[in-house]
Amino acid sequence: MRTGTTATQPQSAWAPGRAHLPRVVTAAAVALALTAPGQTPAVSVFVDPLIRDLGVSRSAVSTAYLIGSLTGAFVMPVLGRVLDRYGPRRVMAAIALCFGAILISATAASEITGLTAAFIGIRVGGQGALNLVATTTVAIYVHRRRGFAVGLASAIGTAGISLTPMLLERLVSDWGWRQVWVIEGLAVWALVIPAALLLLPRRIPPRPAAEDVAGPARGSSLPPVDWTLGQAARTGMFWVVTAGVGVCALVATGLNFHQVSLLGERGLSAAEAAATFLPQTIAGLIASFGLGWLADRFSDRVLIIVTMAVLAMATAGAGWLTPGFTAVLYGLALGACGNGIRTLEAVAFPRCFGLRHLGAIRGVVHSVTVGASAFGPLLLAIGREQATSYRPILLVATALPLAVTVAAVFVRTPPPVPRAAGSRPDRQP
Repeated sequence: MRTGTTATQPQSAWAPGRAHLPRVVTAAAVALALTAPGQTPAVSVFVDPLIRDLGVSRSAVSTAYLIGSLTGAFVMPVLGRVLDRYGPRRVMAAIALCFGAILISATAASEITGLTAAFIGIRVGGQGALNLVATTTVAIYVHRRRGFAVGLASAIGTAGISLTPMLLERLVSDWGWRQVWVIEGLAVWALVIPAALLLLPRRIPPRPAAEDVAGPARGSSLPPVDWTLGQAARTGMFWVVTAGVGVCALVATGLNFHQVSLLGERGLSAAEAAATFLPQTIAGLIASFGLGWLADRFSDRVLIIVTMAVLAMATAGAGWLTPGFTAVLYGLALGACGNGIRTLEAVAFPRCFGLRHLGAIRGVVHSVTVGASAFGPLLLAIGREQATSYRPILLVATALPLAVTVAAVFVRTPPPVPRAAGSRPDRQP
């Protein structure tokens, strides 16, 4: 019998209780933090040493990174289906095993072809696969107060991702990029594999009865019938949430990639521009936890509207901010949107579409996210080359979150049962 999220367990097989919440959140947070070797902030530490040691150009490294990111976009839907079939515990351990091996093998890169292969593995393994399973794990195991649990795991994991570049910069300077990739691979093996196998329960908790999700935790309730990917894709909510996550990835990645140049145009020094990452990190941590808590109490539509409106203001404001308060405010807004929308997506889809096909559904969203993030820097670069400042392209980019905001106003929350499954109660887990 399949042991993934679709397996139905008797009530006595796994007794969901508060004692399991810390274990699940800890495992998910550890896995999310160890996606850092595949995330842009950590990879950026390696760029200059790679250019110097391998004798390749910056554009060649950037192209290799783009190829790696786009490859991850194609892999995520397949991985989502694997997650549905085998469950988070085994899939997380398997991904960690592969990701650690990829990081260690990446040290063999000696020219641009090998580096491209390394970036493909690193981006698929870290930014894609491990990220997907880490953020899906909490939704699968935790039925009550899901928003709180997702927000807590995201906040802890994001803190780990944010702190990693500072540590890596020192290590790369002292030991070199090859040795540090080996260290990262060993860290993934040593931390993520035990977290998956020892902390995550072997059984998936049964769906709680309707009366068990009444009261304050009603926001974490599940629909009576699980939706397939095809059924979910025929709803406006699916595309609004997917567009929100994709737009945020595209815009935020572009702004962060060109941050020194963009804010330098507004009068900030390179050090001041880099310093705006601090309020971004702080706001991201608060938003991950805070929006997860709010998601248990407010409509997904309302929170998406607010998040996209703030992203629109931050994007437009980036062309007119000045050193000081407005620069800090910009950093806070950008950080809150980037982390907040991911938390909302992790909570909204289980609540709207159930758990049986959650991996397949979220795999498509992750594919959009990874693909959009790959093109964000290119969009701003082209816009800047065609004008004397970033302002015109920033105004164009502002239209993207505004469009999602308008769509979220008019979209309807999906009914508890999809039309295609409404007469098939046998599909209930």
